[in-house]
Amino acid sequence: QVQLVESGGGLVQAGESLRLSCTSSGATNAMGWFRQAPGKEREGVAAIASDGITTYAGFVKGRFTISQDYAKNTLYLQMNSLKPEDTAMYYCAADWNWGGLAPDLYRYWGQGAQVTVSS
Repeated sequence: QVQLVESGGGLVQAGESLRLSCTSSGATNAMGWFRQAPGKEREGVAAIASDGITTYAGFVKGRFTISQDYAKNTLYLQMNSLKPEDTAMYYCAADWNWGGLAPDLYRYWGQGAQVTVSS
């Protein structure tokens, strides 16, 4: 069983930055960030494999960066140039197999961190 705890959410203005962190109780082969806005389905934001390969959703390319500190078992999401449409609950997820940006392929989930971007 892997436990994930997110931190770093908050309220910012459009154009500002935030960094989300996710601390894991153990190492896995794949981790990702997902988000869910009210009334919408959960969607993939970015994912990283243990070999360093990353993938991003088109709507965050060039603005968000996913990274991982293996020594600390911590996953990060650096979010720059935030937009009001980025407002959502952001979730960290992990699995033993590569799941890319598909939420259904991740077994372990954190409780979420709220990100709110005002215009």
